[in-house]
Amino acid sequence: MFRLTSKTNLGLLLISALIAAPVAAHTVKVSGEVAATFHLEPGHNPKAGQRSQAWFALTRRGGAKIPLSQCNCRLAVYPEPHKEGSAPLMRPTLKAISAEQYQGIPGADIVFPRAGTYKLELTGTAKNGANFRPFSLSYTVNVGS
Repeated sequence: MFRLTSKTNLGLLLISALIAAPVAAHTVKVSGEVAATFHLEPGHNPKAGQRSQAWFALTRRGGAKIPLSQCNCRLAVYPEPHKEGSAPLMRPTLKAISAEQYQGIPGADIVFPRAGTYKLELTGTAKNGANFRPFSLSYTVNVGS
C-alpha cells in the first residue's frame, strides 16, 4: 500500500502550484542605453484576426523609466520574411497605458491578419526634456490561427 507522507504532500502541493500558476512571459532587449521589457497579450499567444495588446516598458541604463510622454516612439509590424527597407504591413498607434506595475508606457492594439511570423520594430528618440540616445528594438512574434 502506498502511503503519502507530509514531505510527499508538500512536493505534490508545490508541483500543483507551479502547474496552475500563470506564466507572465516577457522579453527584454537592449539598444544602446535603452532597454525594453516587451509583452504581448494574451500571454504571448496572439491569434490571427483577434485583438492583441503589445506593450513596452522602457528604461534607461540604471533603471530610470522612460514613459511614452518622453519618447517619440514608433511601432512597425512586418510579415516575415520581408525585404530590408520595405514598407511595414502596419504602424499601430502607440498610446500611454498601464500594465502590471508600469505606468504611462507605450502600448498598442494589433490585429494580425493571418497566422504566421511577424517582426515588431519599436524605434524611438527623446522628446524635449528627455535625455537618451535613439534606439531600435525588434521582436519576433508567432501568430496562431
